[in-house]
Amino acid sequence: MPLRTVSPSYLEALLADLKRSTPDPSVGIFGPTSVNWKVNRESALFLAAGRTALLQLAHPWVAAAIAQHSRTLNDPVGRFHNTFRVMFTISFGSLDQACEAARCLHRLHETIRGRLPDTSGQFAQGTPYHANDIDALTWVFATLIEGALLAYELVFPPLSSSEREQYYEESCRSAALFGIPLTELPKTFSGFQQYMQSVLQSDLLGVSAPSRQLAHQFRAGTGSPLPPPFWYAALTTQLLPMRFREEFQLAYTQREQDAADRALRWIRRVYPRLPAPLRFVGPYNEVQSRLSGRPRPSLPVRLSNRFWVGQPTLLTISER
Repeated sequence: MPLRTVSPSYLEALLADLKRSTPDPSVGIFGPTSVNWKVNRESALFLAAGRTALLQLAHPWVAAAIAQHSRTLNDPVGRFHNTFRVMFTISFGSLDQACEAARCLHRLHETIRGRLPDTSGQFAQGTPYHANDIDALTWVFATLIEGALLAYELVFPPLSSSEREQYYEESCRSAALFGIPLTELPKTFSGFQQYMQSVLQSDLLGVSAPSRQLAHQFRAGTGSPLPPPFWYAALTTQLLPMRFREEFQLAYTQREQDAADRALRWIRRVYPRLPAPLRFVGPYNEVQSRLSGRPRPSLPVRLSNRFWVGQPTLLTISER
């Protein structure tokens, strides 16, 4: 599969189109009436974050990029903050903030390139990869859409068919921020579901020994001062397709199943009753304050922001 790299000029063309089609740049590309805000404001989205990370890691190019270029294992908390800072800037930041986040992400990805250290999936050892390749970006983007909907519906009734379609259509608008043209994405949510199933069953994905080691390190919280609780690791495994439980060699016995089921039962009872500063992520509460004429977020919101993005307010992403 030849590389199809997103150039800076191509990214700028996509951003220009996005700007022309955004009705109110001050509230960003989605806005208060969007299904994206309804879904992406939920702290519960973290429930599927481990699954999403492992599905991304199942792509040989992503695994090689992380193994050869990322500081994830040395600074998992920093990686967590940087990832969510980008995602929440795209979701809840102004259009200018979202575009600047896109440019910073593109510049970071420009430095991430190399060759696969071994054969994995359909890719032979020595195959070149680049983090700004459209095909790899599309897979990562797709896992984010699917993971958000999965996590939301773990704790709430499923979205209606029209809401799912709207969520997908809105999400496709944000693809430009990753350098992905709309022509690369299925036109409908049902088409997107077919795409996901097709890729999950294909040899585009494949778990090598290094990616398997990375997965076990992620799951164990290597480098983090507080490793993830057992129930979270068990839930991550439960949410994975059977193929990847086996390829990553993740234990899933009755003990894991019971732990994941108990956690979900408790979360489903308690989570919907949480007050807004706890249930909703800090960046969402911050933008709600700003839209209400209160530019300075409250102390609970600033503390929530520190947890999610590592800083008290959702500012334009900075390169690190």
